[in-house]
Amino acid sequence: MRVLILGGDGYLGWPQALYLSQKGYEVAVFDNQARRHFDLKQGFDSLIPIQTVHQRIESWKAITGKTIHAYHGDTTDWPALSRAFQEFQPEAVVHFAEQRAAPYSMIDREHAVHTQYTNVIGTLNVLYAIKDYTPSAHLVKLGTMGEYGTPNIDIEEGFIEIEHKGRKDTLPFPKQPGSFYHLSKVHDSHNIHFCCRVWGLRSTDLNQGVVYGADTDETLLAPELATRFDYDQIYGTALNRFCIQSAVGYPLTVYGRGGQTRGYIHVRDTVRCIELAIQSEPKAGEFRVFNQITEWFSVNDLAQRVQRVGNAMGLNVQLQQLSNPRVELEEHYYNVVHTKLLDLGLQPHLLNDAEVEHLINVAIQHRDRVNPRLIAPTVNWRETENQVAQTPEPTPAT
Repeated sequence: MRVLILGGDGYLGWPQALYLSQKGYEVAVFDNQARRHFDLKQGFDSLIPIQTVHQRIESWKAITGKTIHAYHGDTTDWPALSRAFQEFQPEAVVHFAEQRAAPYSMIDREHAVHTQYTNVIGTLNVLYAIKDYTPSAHLVKLGTMGEYGTPNIDIEEGFIEIEHKGRKDTLPFPKQPGSFYHLSKVHDSHNIHFCCRVWGLRSTDLNQGVVYGADTDETLLAPELATRFDYDQIYGTALNRFCIQSAVGYPLTVYGRGGQTRGYIHVRDTVRCIELAIQSEPKAGEFRVFNQITEWFSVNDLAQRVQRVGNAMGLNVQLQQLSNPRVELEEHYYNVVHTKLLDLGLQPHLLNDAEVEHLINVAIQHRDRVNPRLIAPTVNWRETENQVAQTPEPTPAT
């Protein structure tokens, strides 16, 4: 099967390309290098050194003999996107190509507009490209559990049966997104659902939780194949960030009371979930939603686990409770239905102390690349204009 991976140079897109290529799929990646440009502009960098996309592809071919095709472009650039579709003729399209990160979208007006324009308009272009050039292709779209928010009821997989005034219907689960980024994902979901209904497209929306992990079997084949690993306050997710902070003696940054609970998934399970979605193609006109998580934790759960494992390794890991820069419930009910991928055969890699120790060791190996001034949060949801600023190191707290 020919699979086009939009955003194939990213933290998830690159290991996904390797995984599918190794499995025998014909893979092409489409990427505009936006994440790399942000690093250059702001002075950010991946903890683990990464090669350019062309170097990565050359290394992959040298190691495995397998070819990954590359297209440079932006999903908001219709000529570039349509060229990739016309030339490659994908049978499945994996859509990672969005401006990610809630903090990025909340920096200021410019970043909010950029996030929504890139994601909503880009996804509309993808839908039109499928309709015009590959109408039978299966769109596998990376959504987010953040679309749901934290309702005081169980979170179903995309849809919920409602009874109102004596009548019943099955409707999309209510959405309560917590940032302009998550709002853009909600808009995407509605647009994709609409296009499945009116054009007969087929799509699987994967509402993914927070991803952790530094590597997959394929990225470990050679250092040149490594995927990026973020620790900064914009792109670094909680568990990855905590492990890196513990390695460099930086207090673990717990926002607010730390009861905020989210779904989590290892990057190895992410790449498998995408394949499971591709293999179980929906029928024409069908819009499926899978909740792509394996378990859930509060911020305190993760911080305390990292502290315990880090201290057992001889590190002096401390916690620091910070005023929460986000507007969110800090204590809440959280229970997620996530059976559809398990039914398709997913065998989860659940979080254990060995994985935490591995992540900390990866961070220790590369700790000379950590800039501590990029860790403390500077983006505040309550402000109208923010700057991505470097901040001084904190005073450690117990």
